Amino acid sequence: MNLVALTEHLIKSLVSEPDMVSVKQFDDEEDMIVIQVLVNDSDMGAVIGRGGNIANAIRTIVQASAYANNLKKVKINIDSF
Repeated sequence: MNLVALTEHLIKSLVSEPDMVSVKQFDDEEDMIVIQVLVNDSDMGAVIGRGGNIANAIRTIVQASAYANNLKKVKINIDSF
């Protein structure tokens, strides 16, 4: 499973409107993969979690997958629309 598919699966399992989730990958020049996640404004709390715990857990899982597959470091940006 690639990093975008993994991130999308994790995010869609948390939100109430999974059709509104957008996940895109951008390759940064600094040996880093940037994943941009856009969710509906009403789902932002479910994705971030109290104190950012859920967002940090998602970042940890995706980074561990990247490390296991010898990929670049991953940065995940979560925003709403």
